[in-house]
Amino acid sequence: MEGYTRQIWLAVATLTLLAVSAVADDVLVLSEDNFEKEVGQDKGALVEFYAPWCGHCKKLAPEYEKLGASFKKAKSVLIAKVDCDEHKSLCSKYGVSGYPTLQWFPKGSLEPKKYEGPRTAEALAEYVNSEGGTNVKLAIPPSNVAVLSTENFDEIVLDESKDVLVEFYAPWCGHCKNLAPTYEKVATAFKSEGDVVIANLDADKYKDYAEKYGVSGYPTLKFFPKGNKAGEDYDGGRDLEDFVTFINEKCGTSRDANGQLTSKAGIVESLDALVKEFIAAGGDEKKAIYSRLEEEVAKLNGSPARYGKIYLKAAKNSMEKGAEYPKKEIERLQRMLEKSISPTKADEFTLKKNILVAFA
Repeated sequence: MEGYTRQIWLAVATLTLLAVSAVADDVLVLSEDNFEKEVGQDKGALVEFYAPWCGHCKKLAPEYEKLGASFKKAKSVLIAKVDCDEHKSLCSKYGVSGYPTLQWFPKGSLEPKKYEGPRTAEALAEYVNSEGGTNVKLAIPPSNVAVLSTENFDEIVLDESKDVLVEFYAPWCGHCKNLAPTYEKVATAFKSEGDVVIANLDADKYKDYAEKYGVSGYPTLKFFPKGNKAGEDYDGGRDLEDFVTFINEKCGTSRDANGQLTSKAGIVESLDALVKEFIAAGGDEKKAIYSRLEEEVAKLNGSPARYGKIYLKAAKNSMEKGAEYPKKEIERLQRMLEKSISPTKADEFTLKKNILVAFA
């Protein structure tokens, strides 16, 4: 069983990597091997020469990704990037001495001109449209961060059924601007969690709230869990993984940085202990343990109660369809997950698969 379980989680890891790769596909990754096959051909190309450790490059990254997403379907333009730590000779060839360096390569030419304008998605889109003869509108995806104001602050933040993380920010604050793309990713990762809210408040505009909650610097992050609407300071790190770990620990969720459910999602330890007995039992003893499972599930509330119903269904099907049922059902769910399905369906299938692993 251990070997089979390991195969399942390897498959899940592969799917996660594919999902991450898909996000990066909006910006073409260049190297010595493909540079001249892609650049200087039948499309104009904007190329960012960057270093992974460079702070200015990290700040540019979300803007550049937004640009890549907007021009992804443009037939006459490429948005691309080169990692100069990994491809030093290529960057040296094009005179790159600082990061990030942005260069425009006209159609059919490997003679670039340096971009010297602002490093915002809006300014870059205007430049690429001008140089490439395109008329692409910048794609601005809707934000998953709940915007707070005097009209909705109490309704959202003080809702006893919600766990709410609030960023108190000021529009002029540089650290707030740097945090913004990460904070958006946090909100996106947990957008499917109905009782988790990632929100922000312009504390420069709504000074009364800043004073009420003791905000004296920006950004200040406070967590308002279901059981403490007075709020508590968030003192953790400000990387995406730091926020994801914090939310999972505080809210009982099981999401990764891409918003996908982890292998822990749906697992109820008290039920897992009974499942072990269930697997080892036979005949009438199995039915007796199933009754105990029903009793334990009846004691659960919230999300665990929903997961408990999946446990019961898995146990019932195992009795009716035989010992091979969990393995076959896991394989079927895995095939479904490899298809293009909605996030809601992906969550549903992942929860079922996670629970079925205990029965396999």
